[in-house]
Amino acid sequence: MVQVAILGFGTVGSGVAEVLTKNREILARKAGQEISLKYILDTREFPGNPFEEKLTHNFEDILHDPEVKVVAECIGGATIALEFVKKLLAAGKHVATSNKEMVATHGHELLELAKAHNVNFLFEASVGGGIPVLRPLAFDLAGNEITEVAGILNGTTNYILTEMLEKDAAFDAALKEAQAMGYAERNPAADVEGLDACRKVCILSALAFGTHVYPDQVSTEGITSISAEDVEAAASAHMKVKLLGRTLRTPAGKVCSFVAPHFVPVTSQLYHVDSVFNGIVVRGNAIGEAMFYGPGAGKLPTASAVVGDMIDAVWHLKERRNLDWQEADPTAMADFADLALPYVVRTTASLAEVEAALGEATALAAGGYLLKNPVSRRAIEESGLTLLAVRPVFQ
Repeated sequence: MVQVAILGFGTVGSGVAEVLTKNREILARKAGQEISLKYILDTREFPGNPFEEKLTHNFEDILHDPEVKVVAECIGGATIALEFVKKLLAAGKHVATSNKEMVATHGHELLELAKAHNVNFLFEASVGGGIPVLRPLAFDLAGNEITEVAGILNGTTNYILTEMLEKDAAFDAALKEAQAMGYAERNPAADVEGLDACRKVCILSALAFGTHVYPDQVSTEGITSISAEDVEAAASAHMKVKLLGRTLRTPAGKVCSFVAPHFVPVTSQLYHVDSVFNGIVVRGNAIGEAMFYGPGAGKLPTASAVVGDMIDAVWHLKERRNLDWQEADPTAMADFADLALPYVVRTTASLAEVEAALGEATALAAGGYLLKNPVSRRAIEESGLTLLAVRPVFQ
């Protein structure tokens, strides 16, 4: 029997407790031994809760209990959660987390600490909720040279953009609907400003290309500037507006990571990922293109991924998974503004003026123009045109 603990009894933590209990026999078969939940750490009381007897308010109970081998961190953020995780790894305990902020900002540091103490730091649930993508990217696709990872990484923004397309809803109305449905927080800034997707891109990039990428190295634009005219222009070209996070290797061999609203053509698999779902495309020189699709968040989908990591840790109690990346190298990063991509620009200029400034183009609805040849954002912004919107096209 392996004793485990959970830090935090919020949405994800309670989901982890539920999965560990509900699927106890199944997990025992898969792990090769019984997994027993011994502690749940939280500052609050939960009178009458089925897990009340597991509750502790003292982190030291978990840290200093030699029976506890695996801990699920479900607190979130990169303050007290980071402090606890460092202490757990240093004490020789394996840690599984869904904490994308902590992994994006401190992943390299924590993996090095785990290596030093021969334990595992696992974080499948930090990207894509219940979608298995990080482990396949790190291990199953290891035979590939990865060229790009791109995807719809935030269900809230995807839901809002779907509502804007299907119901002609304005951004503010679609956001209120997302909040009413429980898809968006009361303060939705992390979602709508692209910060959530940015953190996930950092993690995907580190696994794909082997070097840590910090959030401030990722050009990030959210969806607050998306208008009905953007949606109309996209539809006229058989495209949809989607917030994509992307990390790719440039022809010069550098890595470029960015988050931005894109025009996605009907020929792309991501075009068909709507509502709160996530879709992540991985491109490699052997696999070609593979897509991972499913619920990107939610109590039980995310808990499923955390518990999967806990089982992995039980399998590897005496050894480490070969999961590492190097510290960040700013010289290996390309500036998104200099990356040549297909673009749609919306402008008050005429087709002739657009072509004179940026080359051959096709006129779309709502003052949009699809540029025939890749061009950099910097060149577009320095073109002298009066720009209403600048949207990369995903190909």
